[in-house]
Amino acid sequence: MIKNNKYLILRRFVQLTTLFLFFAGANFGLGILKGNLSTANVFGKFHLSDPYAVLQMAFTGYFPTIEIIIGAVIVLVFYSLLGGRIFCSWVCPLNIITDFASYLRKKFKIKTLLKSGIVSRKIRYYVLVLGLILSFITGVAAFELVNPISILFRGVIFGTTFSFTAVFIIFLFDLLIIEHGWCGHVCPVGAVYSATGKFRLLKIYHTSENCTLCMKCKHVCPEVQVLGIIGKKTGKINSSECTDCARCIDVCDDDALKFKLK
Repeated sequence: MIKNNKYLILRRFVQLTTLFLFFAGANFGLGILKGNLSTANVFGKFHLSDPYAVLQMAFTGYFPTIEIIIGAVIVLVFYSLLGGRIFCSWVCPLNIITDFASYLRKKFKIKTLLKSGIVSRKIRYYVLVLGLILSFITGVAAFELVNPISILFRGVIFGTTFSFTAVFIIFLFDLLIIEHGWCGHVCPVGAVYSATGKFRLLKIYHTSENCTLCMKCKHVCPEVQVLGIIGKKTGKINSSECTDCARCIDVCDDDALKFKLK
């Protein structure tokens, strides 16, 4: 049980610990993390900022403070070099909700209204651009008004009912409308990290000689299109759309998949 879920357990620990630190910062005055995943103050010393949120601010015509800009650069460089979309699977709390929807869908063999293969995963890039255009036109950070990641944070920290309603809609979207709908097709935050993760150092490595073509990895992967080399050749999963969630490593009984630094 633990062997086949070790990375999943570690991911949940990181995600829930991050949520707790923000909650403790807002309610108990703990000074480790204050704010949210859009802009956080760390130890009261410096900021870490979501690059897409800062980019939206810039498009509104409002020039962010130098601390926030530096915070965005730090985050962008960190994720770009380490793992690109590793934020999506290791930090973002919405991943817990969408993964649960995926589990229920497979457990009870629920058929979605739309097939994942016929809906383009490039929609998230269009949403990214649309958010910037609307920010420029309206003068407000457009996506941040409806960002379910921020909405979930407000629900956890302040207990607002609307927040949980919005997150429940995302859950139903993934469960009933399209598989991996939000994270895999719509979310512009993931699109930013995907676009900047071309040269990431941490990648999943496939050893073709060990692979028995059981395809368990493809069954659990939220971005199955990145696993094109499975059973075909030895090498790294180079697609920047890989979230490095390591579910494929967890379920592989052939020792054919592992993390490897570039």
